[in-house]
Amino acid sequence: MDGEVRVNPYLSGNFAPVHSEDDYDLVVKGEIPKGLRGTLYRTGPNPQFEPRGEYHWFAGDGMIHAFHVEDGKVSYRNRYVRTPKWRLENEAGRALFGSFGNPMATDPSALGKDSGVGNTNIVHHAGRLLALEEGHMPFEMKPRTLDSKGYVEAYRGRTTAHPKIDPKTGEMVWFGYGIGEAPFGTGISYGVTDAAGEVVRRDDFQAPYSSMIHDFLVTENHALFPVLPLTGSLERAMGGLPAFAWEPDKGSHVAVMRRDADVASIRWFNAPPCYVFHPMNAWEEDGKILADVFRYDSAPLFPNADGSPGRKSAARMVRWTFDLAGNSDAIKEEAIDDLDGEFPRFDERYAGLAYRHGWYAADPTGAKTIKQNAIAHLDHATGKRQVYALSGGDMTSEPVFTPRSDTAEEGDGWLTAVVWRAAENRSDFLVFDALDVAKGPIGVAELPRRVPFGFHGNWVAD
Repeated sequence: MDGEVRVNPYLSGNFAPVHSEDDYDLVVKGEIPKGLRGTLYRTGPNPQFEPRGEYHWFAGDGMIHAFHVEDGKVSYRNRYVRTPKWRLENEAGRALFGSFGNPMATDPSALGKDSGVGNTNIVHHAGRLLALEEGHMPFEMKPRTLDSKGYVEAYRGRTTAHPKIDPKTGEMVWFGYGIGEAPFGTGISYGVTDAAGEVVRRDDFQAPYSSMIHDFLVTENHALFPVLPLTGSLERAMGGLPAFAWEPDKGSHVAVMRRDADVASIRWFNAPPCYVFHPMNAWEEDGKILADVFRYDSAPLFPNADGSPGRKSAARMVRWTFDLAGNSDAIKEEAIDDLDGEFPRFDERYAGLAYRHGWYAADPTGAKTIKQNAIAHLDHATGKRQVYALSGGDMTSEPVFTPRSDTAEEGDGWLTAVVWRAAENRSDFLVFDALDVAKGPIGVAELPRRVPFGFHGNWVAD
């Protein structure tokens, strides 16, 4: 229709940015356990200005939302991640960069300048609070004030938004993709930061093609890098087509490497085309690696290589098995849950080890969207699943587990989540008994405004 205005769905509703940076003491309903002391940090995209060109949800400026819990009380603070991009645009009073730094949509004054946003994850390691996204180095923030400090230059290039912290050694294991002279390179970096915060390893190897590798898997002795057919192409972007697109003909490949070995020792395993944003956990057992991942038939939120819309696809949890002693490079796959979901979490004291309990945001409606309206707990030992369903159009963030103490049994602790209340257009901070999610939250802290839909968060104990 002539004159019709098309609204980007990722700039409206609870995807729309909030532009104020605030500090609130929250009203508490129910009981916030006295033993829960620390801060839930969350991050997500929050464009400072009206975006240029075709906006993608993954490309907005990062904003950190911190919920500090102490003595049954909850306070809230939010601040932008003031990256070089944020500062340059703030001085100009307008957006200068296209999504993912797309040169076709970038103002000439910003071409070749740093386009980092720090919008995907927020991790605490070795005394540093790091805002992460997969195209740039970690960006350090001050834990209590959320003041921006700047890039941690020791990483020497782009790194993942999903590092893994080894519960035995305290090392942070990470990777980077798209490494190379030109954008969308086929190089992958493998890196290690020791428990003291020193970067002690960064090695590169080549993937079969340029892929958006959002997350990876780490076990006690191995690292696994999934190269799945959501591809990146500068040539495609310069031709006006999608920079990232779904190309299933390229197949799925997973590199498996011993952590104590050279990248030259990598062995590649293969699977039919699929996409995984997030694994739950991976571990070793009887000469095999087992990995629980949320698998899509095709990559959601991205178009096909010719620019046509991708098809709707929801993720379900499956178990991948890599037989390290066998002759086959095929990945064995079996379904372990039949509920659509995303944002899996577990008791990370068991990271890379055999584990029992997992939690995730779920969608029992089968709508095949990224809007999750339930929180689920899965007991891998019994196969029993609990679900707490929201109502009235309310939506949840990723649920985050916190143990009751360092020595508590696996799963004994609390689950925290941020929920958007659709009817009131504001958000709440919820606390659950982690092993009794179905009974609903035991404590709720009410915000006077909303927290936009975001990506990941982590709990940092006092």
